[in-house]
Amino acid sequence: MNEKCHLMQVIYETGFALDDAALYLDTHPCDLVAIEYFQEHMRLYNEAMKEYAKSYGPLTLIHAHHCDTYWDWVNQPWPWQ
Repeated sequence: MNEKCHLMQVIYETGFALDDAALYLDTHPCDLVAIEYFQEHMRLYNEAMKEYAKSYGPLTLIHAHHCDTYWDWVNQPWPWQ
Protein backbone atom coordinates (compact mmCIF):
# COMPACT_ATOMS: atom_id res chain seq x y z
CA MET A 1 0.00 0.00 0.00
CA ASN A 2 1.42 3.39 -0.90
CA GLU A 3 1.80 6.17 1.67
CA LYS A 4 -1.21 8.15 0.44
CA CYS A 5 -3.51 5.14 0.73
CA HIS A 6 -2.04 4.28 4.12
CA LEU A 7 -2.71 7.78 5.46
CA MET A 8 -6.28 7.70 4.13
CA GLN A 9 -6.81 4.35 5.84
CA VAL A 10 -5.55 5.78 9.15
CA ILE A 11 -7.85 8.79 8.71
CA TYR A 12 -10.87 6.56 8.00
CA GLU A 13 -10.15 4.23 10.90
CA THR A 14 -9.38 6.88 13.50
CA GLY A 15 -12.33 8.99 12.34
CA PHE A 16 -14.63 6.02 12.78
CA ALA A 17 -13.14 5.30 16.22
CA LEU A 18 -13.73 8.95 17.21
CA ASP A 19 -17.37 8.86 16.11
CA ASP A 20 -17.93 5.57 17.91
CA ALA A 21 -16.25 6.79 21.11
CA ALA A 22 -18.21 10.05 21.01
CA LEU A 23 -21.48 8.13 20.82
CA TYR A 24 -20.42 5.97 23.76
CA LEU A 25 -19.32 9.01 25.76
CA ASP A 26 -22.72 10.63 25.18
CA THR A 27 -24.19 7.95 27.45
CA HIS A 28 -21.11 7.29 29.64
CA PRO A 29 -19.59 10.77 30.19
CA CYS A 30 -17.58 9.75 33.28
CA ASP A 31 -15.78 6.76 31.74
CA LEU A 32 -12.13 7.80 32.05
CA VAL A 33 -10.87 4.92 29.92
CA ALA A 34 -13.20 5.96 27.08
CA ILE A 35 -12.11 9.59 27.44
CA GLU A 36 -8.46 8.56 27.18
CA TYR A 37 -9.31 6.37 24.17
CA PHE A 38 -11.05 9.33 22.51
CA GLN A 39 -8.15 11.68 23.22
CA GLU A 40 -5.56 9.24 21.86
CA HIS A 41 -7.53 8.66 18.66
CA MET A 42 -8.08 12.40 18.28
CA ARG A 43 -4.30 12.85 18.46
CA LEU A 44 -3.74 10.13 15.85
CA TYR A 45 -6.46 11.55 13.60
CA ASN A 46 -5.05 15.08 13.76
CA GLU A 47 -1.52 13.83 13.06
CA ALA A 48 -2.71 11.86 10.03
CA MET A 49 -4.75 14.79 8.70
CA LYS A 50 -1.80 17.15 9.13
CA GLU A 51 0.59 14.74 7.41
CA TYR A 52 -1.87 14.13 4.57
CA ALA A 53 -2.39 17.88 4.05
CA LYS A 54 1.36 18.49 4.03
CA SER A 55 2.03 15.76 1.48
CA TYR A 56 -1.09 15.62 -0.70
CA GLY A 57 -3.22 18.68 0.06
CA PRO A 58 -5.93 19.31 2.64
CA LEU A 59 -9.04 17.18 2.96
CA THR A 60 -10.94 19.89 4.85
CA LEU A 61 -10.84 23.66 5.09
CA ILE A 62 -9.45 23.37 8.61
CA HIS A 63 -6.28 21.80 7.25
CA ALA A 64 -5.88 24.17 4.30
CA HIS A 65 -3.14 26.76 4.33
CA HIS A 66 -4.50 30.19 3.56
CA CYS A 67 -2.81 33.40 2.66
CA ASP A 68 -4.09 36.72 4.03
CA THR A 69 -4.40 38.20 0.54
CA TYR A 70 -5.56 35.25 -1.60
CA TRP A 71 -8.05 32.41 -1.14
CA ASP A 72 -6.22 29.35 -2.45
CA TRP A 73 -8.44 26.49 -1.27
CA VAL A 74 -9.57 25.71 -4.82
CA ASN A 75 -5.96 25.58 -6.03
CA GLN A 76 -5.07 22.73 -3.68
CA PRO A 77 -5.15 19.17 -5.03
CA TRP A 78 -8.56 17.57 -4.59
CA PRO A 79 -8.68 14.33 -2.54
CA TRP A 80 -9.38 12.20 -5.62
CA GLN A 81 -6.50 13.67 -7.60
